Amino acid sequence: MGLDDLVNKGKDLYEQNKDKVDEALHSDQAEQVSDNVLGGVADFAKKILPDSVDGKIDEVRDNIDGAIGNDR
Repeated sequence: MGLDDLVNKGKDLYEQNKDKVDEALHSDQAEQVSDNVLGGVADFAKKILPDSVDGKIDEVRDNIDGAIGNDR
């Protein structure tokens, strides 16, 4: 099985289950997990990067968080 076959099977699997995938990505549990993970990553980035980029870090975190979970 080649890489193209694997990719195509993945696409087919997604198409067959995209409603379930969408539901899972916009669930309460996904919201909680994404908030914890994104908050941790943002806090870490703020510790190692210059303070001048803190606003951009928050903006990126908020944009990603808006796409995951149910708190839109």
